[in-house]
Amino acid sequence: ISDEAVMRDEEDFSCPICFEVFRDPVLLSCTHSFCKDCLKSWWREKAHNCPVCKRRSSKDEPPSNRALKNLCDAFLQKTDRTPSESVCSLHAEKLQLFCLDHQQPVCLICRDSEKHSHHRFRPINEAAQLQRKEHQESLCSLQKKLEDFEEVNATYILAAEHIQDQAQNTEQQIKEQFKKLHQFLQEEEEARIKALREEEEQKSKVMKEKIDGLSREIEALSNTIRDTEKELRAEDVSFLKNYKSAAERVQQRLLVEDPHLDSGALIDQAKHLGNLSYYIWNKMKDLVSYSPVILDPNTAHPDLILSEDLTSMRRAEFFLRQSEYRKTIPENPERFDTYQMVLGSEGFISGTHSWDVEVGVDANWELGVTVDSIHRKGDICHKFWGIRYYEGKYSSCSPGFLFTALVKDLRLKKKLERIRVTLDLNRRQASFSDVDTNRQIQAFRITVTETLFPYLELQDSQQMRILPGKIAVTE
Repeated sequence: ISDEAVMRDEEDFSCPICFEVFRDPVLLSCTHSFCKDCLKSWWREKAHNCPVCKRRSSKDEPPSNRALKNLCDAFLQKTDRTPSESVCSLHAEKLQLFCLDHQQPVCLICRDSEKHSHHRFRPINEAAQLQRKEHQESLCSLQKKLEDFEEVNATYILAAEHIQDQAQNTEQQIKEQFKKLHQFLQEEEEARIKALREEEEQKSKVMKEKIDGLSREIEALSNTIRDTEKELRAEDVSFLKNYKSAAERVQQRLLVEDPHLDSGALIDQAKHLGNLSYYIWNKMKDLVSYSPVILDPNTAHPDLILSEDLTSMRRAEFFLRQSEYRKTIPENPERFDTYQMVLGSEGFISGTHSWDVEVGVDANWELGVTVDSIHRKGDICHKFWGIRYYEGKYSSCSPGFLFTALVKDLRLKKKLERIRVTLDLNRRQASFSDVDTNRQIQAFRITVTETLFPYLELQDSQQMRILPGKIAVTE
């Protein structure tokens, strides 16, 4: 914009409505311009006509007149209608210094004023450079914070999807378990009803035979009574001639044993109904299993695959560990991310507890108990008591000095296949023994008072399994 255009008469830059320099001018189809707000106020009271030529506007929202706006801004700048950012608003002097105490630009007069007495100053360009550097560092921190938030948000999204998968899988397994129980109960019901029907059929058959026999006896007795009554009505000579044979027939019928209902003829309801639910429950122990330790899938390293009943685990094959499967497991705080470990779902604070673990042949493994506060991410603190098998050697491990592990070699005569872990918190002791020989392998004194959790670690694709406990039903 040239100086000549800028220095035109102020009337050329004035709104015909407010007579002030245009503010956000708009252009009507008749080529007249007005302040946007002025035109809206005019149109609220009158028809949508041009305030100058009265021509009706074809648009309710006229377009901005950017060329005129630029001219008005330049005019205001040249005529000092708006204060410049580089000029002190108090003294109209150029801002050359930056007050470090007040954190604001000042002029030379401000520097010597009482308001800035004993303050520290820097040249504007130097202060701007330093402030930009600090601002850039803050920006980098904000960007890093944004990245952290986005990363956590991605984790939240993954966790939400994982929750849905967990719920669906758990629901399916619950249905499968109840399906087995329903099938067992249905088969048991059918078997018991079948036994009831067989007893009913058998005893009904016996009772029918009894009824048929008794009916024949009743008919014979009735015939004998009828014949005897007839003979009693006969004449004396005829009566006496037939008396002997008639009397013998009567005596034969009198000698017939009186009928009676035999013992055990009725349905033995007590046998079918007595303690019915108890006996079914007792029989169910062959169907169900009990594990003294259930593994917690939310603590399992992403490389570990747990069985559906959460009592065994194995390490995934290499190709599966590199696949998308691992990316679907969220990095929740409880999960181990460095060591291929998993914790039991229940911790122990008192009492005596025992469980047996089946270990893979020649697999590298470790098992025992640890504290709930064990580190799950990165290097773990060595607050665990256990035994391990690695590269053909057995050893025990327990907390050493500070966060180190105290490792001791174990010399065993035979390979371990099943190991019993016994945790006696009343005596503050953890012991390990060979299930097959019942020989103790190692025992530890536990001094911590924290809740203790079973743990398993596996570095091979073979399986480790918590063996089921024995179920006893007693009266």
